[in-house]
Amino acid sequence: MTEPEAPPALRATGLGFRYRRRGGEALRDCAFTVPGGRVTALVGRNGAGKSTLLHLAGGLLRPGSGELRVLDTLPGTAGARARVALLTQDKPLYPRFTVADTLLMGEKLNSSWDRATAERIVREGGIPPHARVGELSPGRRTRVALALALGKRPELLLLDEPLADLDPVARDEIMAELMAEAAERGTNIVLSSHVLPELEETCDWVLLLRDGRVALSEDAETLRASHAVLTGPATQADALAAPHTVVHSRTGGRQLTALIRQRGPLRGEWHVERPGLEDVLIGYLQAGEPNRPSPVPAEQTEEAA
Repeated sequence: MTEPEAPPALRATGLGFRYRRRGGEALRDCAFTVPGGRVTALVGRNGAGKSTLLHLAGGLLRPGSGELRVLDTLPGTAGARARVALLTQDKPLYPRFTVADTLLMGEKLNSSWDRATAERIVREGGIPPHARVGELSPGRRTRVALALALGKRPELLLLDEPLADLDPVARDEIMAELMAEAAERGTNIVLSSHVLPELEETCDWVLLLRDGRVALSEDAETLRASHAVLTGPATQADALAAPHTVVHSRTGGRQLTALIRQRGPLRGEWHVERPGLEDVLIGYLQAGEPNRPSPVPAEQTEEAA
């Protein structure tokens, strides 16, 4: 007897949200599905709607239009709150609580609390249990907030720029912790980050927002395999017409460099490089901005060095 398929981590249909005070739509007519069992990179430039989407998924906001479901449940309901953990950029904690008090609060509020995991994350950061949260450095407060999130043993973990204030060693340690969580327990993770090289090694699904709309929702390996960075004479630009899709291109003198989604054989004489995930994401983030530098595969950069 086969096991039932895991529900999607996130599913949106016609999702929209507008901030009244700021004016303008943060999200517009978004439709996407993030499959279950994935570590998802949520990518976009500042103001693209990433934090808004995570706040909607965490139940802190309600959609203005359409619907968003988490684990096939409406965000903010009792069922969703028990299964979802959200770590926002401001990492709200009670500054007068000690670290031990904070973890005790997490235990009292969550029936599935994993004390050993929460205490280990704090201990590995060298954080004294008696220290007051408000007196900790930003990096140490992040560790305490992550201990609360992971101690809850969520089925879906939403992380909004969680590692921005950690030093490189601590970032590696926390990312290793998150990857172990995903591998050992099948935890769904949605990670918003501007550090694209970090996402290259950790994420297997990409959700990319641009101007409040979904530009990509796709398997990371499929993205790598289906795209190419081409370099050749600018006179060959017409050869990149359909069936290929030119994501982003730049002409320098007589040379054209283009990131394309390749569909079928290429026409013309091109130097072809298979891009990394970072190159693909940068290309989509630059789409429609021809004056930006074109993406260059990491291998090509290393050769030049």
